[in-house]
Amino acid sequence: MKLREKAKVMDRETIRRTLTRMAHEIVERNGGGADLCLVGICRLGVPLAERLAAHVAEAERVRIPVGTLDVTAYRDDRPARKGAQDAGAGPGVQTHLPFPVANRRIILVDDVLYTGRTVRAALDALIDLGRPASIQLAVLVDRGHRELPIRPDFVGKNLPTSAREIVTVRVAEIDGEDEVVIEEPAES
Repeated sequence: MKLREKAKVMDRETIRRTLTRMAHEIVERNGGGADLCLVGICRLGVPLAERLAAHVAEAERVRIPVGTLDVTAYRDDRPARKGAQDAGAGPGVQTHLPFPVANRRIILVDDVLYTGRTVRAALDALIDLGRPASIQLAVLVDRGHRELPIRPDFVGKNLPTSAREIVTVRVAEIDGEDEVVIEEPAES
């Protein structure tokens, strides 16, 4: 399906300011950055989690560990790929948590919250690794259309969309640029 860009809603500077604000909200709600761990959901949640950790470190002078979570094997809305648990969400992408999950305060990070199914899969994956003290959710964009009762704790931008629209997030670490755009199917 060919897509056309309908609107650019965030550029590099807007994303930077948004992540700075979110990092301050995370620190404020958690009484500082000590004892927090950030876990980015593969793929785009990972660089966003790393950026949030850098903003927290700058504000609080405390290093927050960042992990990577591949939820492919936990998805209930996509057919399982052969070897998905071992292969990860893409080339070289696997779950890597440089800290124990048990009794930790975890901030789960993703780019777009839509139906809630990715977050549900991430919760299952985390709990399989141990019982965290708490899990909070941070998303760059909340576009609505939830199918599950999941609500983010930290939101960069609420972006009401139609079901036919697609929210595309691009980050410099993967795509060479930072932006959030709304796309829709191109007319034939």
